[in-house]
Amino acid sequence: MSMQAEELKKRTMRFALSVCELIRRLPAEEPGPTIKRQLAKSATGIAFNYRASCRSRSHDEFISRMAIVAEEADESQGWLEFIEAGSLIDGSEPVGLLKEATELVAIFSASVGTARNNRRKTR
Repeated sequence: MSMQAEELKKRTMRFALSVCELIRRLPAEEPGPTIKRQLAKSATGIAFNYRASCRSRSHDEFISRMAIVAEEADESQGWLEFIEAGSLIDGSEPVGLLKEATELVAIFSASVGTARNNRRKTR
């Protein structure tokens, strides 16, 4: 496995753990519980679906799993935007995580596009 893939594994795991720390500070009343559940699922989904994509058995499986990673990153970005817009947590932590989510969306969306283009070239 490439060094870049290993670094992305670590980066996505750090993101998931940081999000889990953030959600502990969300309010106990709605929309807190809904956001906690959905954001925890999407942020951890990035890390663990990326790990699965690294072990894909075919190019098509890789593309499919990477598309899921991109979707999960986009969902995480959306929930973080919601937290920020609703001022549900004080401080700059949501802004930093939102920036990271935005970067992850860009990375994984570009990866899906590149993988699809490479598949087309080989067919």
